[in-house]
Amino acid sequence: MSQLRVPGPTPCPPEVLKAMGWQMVNHRGPEYHEMITEVTENLKKVFQTKSDVLLLTGSGTGGLEAGVVNTMSPGDKVLSVSMGVFGDRWANIAKTFGADVVNLKFEWGKAADPDVIKKAINDNPGVKTVMVTHNETSTGVTNDMKAIAKVVKDAGKLLVVDSISGMGSLPLPVDEWKIDVAISGSQKGWMVPPGMAMVSVSEAGWKAREAAKMPNFYWDFARAKKSYDEKKENPWTPAISVVYAFKVALEMMMKEGIENIFKRHERIGNLIREGMKAFGLPLFADPTHASNTVTSVSIPESLDGKKFRQILREKYKVVVAGGQQTLDGKIFRIGHLGMVTEKDVKEILSAIEKTLPEAGFKK
Repeated sequence: MSQLRVPGPTPCPPEVLKAMGWQMVNHRGPEYHEMITEVTENLKKVFQTKSDVLLLTGSGTGGLEAGVVNTMSPGDKVLSVSMGVFGDRWANIAKTFGADVVNLKFEWGKAADPDVIKKAINDNPGVKTVMVTHNETSTGVTNDMKAIAKVVKDAGKLLVVDSISGMGSLPLPVDEWKIDVAISGSQKGWMVPPGMAMVSVSEAGWKAREAAKMPNFYWDFARAKKSYDEKKENPWTPAISVVYAFKVALEMMMKEGIENIFKRHERIGNLIREGMKAFGLPLFADPTHASNTVTSVSIPESLDGKKFRQILREKYKVVVAGGQQTLDGKIFRIGHLGMVTEKDVKEILSAIEKTLPEAGFKK
């Protein structure tokens, strides 16, 4: 079996894969009602919130679109904080629906500076909402969301957070940090296949939903909440097999304990980064904000990056990701989130060590 070590989709435990094969049930029947209730309550524990958590059928990008259309109106001034591909994508979604987007871009590989965000809010009167990426998958950088959240909420702005590759692996206590909308995706740290987006909505988030005038139907938070509250159902046909997977994966996460999951990802992130340094490979992300779910590694001149990934995949059965857009050919990325152990890390590092000289690397 190969080691799939891209930042998503991530490997699924055998128990989760087995659950995916369960026979279908009526998504308007009692079996599903019981299951979605259990899944939703466990999701709230991971999000660390007492507010609503909605389970939407779609990819993480669908969740990002939902976060936009349910909180904004055409013409609303929105501050988009971006430090990579996915932050830029989110800004483009908001622009597509007519938001007046103020782009605040940070150098790729660096984290967003809370003081700069504060200045941008002050310099742009009329900003209603701030969009921030918690963990930028394309660069392997984790923002200081606690500090950023304080700046945004002290300014009285709505805070909408993309934590697609963070939530479930990295600390993001939604209620404590007063995050209004937090978005994640099933294919990342949750050990579940692609197909679901999970979104938490605060009281302020619901007020924004009431005022929002952007067109929406499928992604309507209000429909999703009404359907769940009144019937314990989704408004539309859900990805039932993915809900099965969530039931089992969340049971496993509850058994391990949320804090233990965070600590495991921290240990593994450190092991990967130390391994890269030992091989003489330069890390791309700012070390003070390096992600514990994905490590970005700069490709030295002596290393044929394409050949490296090909040999690693074909000969040693370890699959890592390349760089995106302007980082294509300049970095490779190792995903280490969800179902990952110290044993997995040893296998990954061993395979990389063997592959490097075969791909021309000279330390």
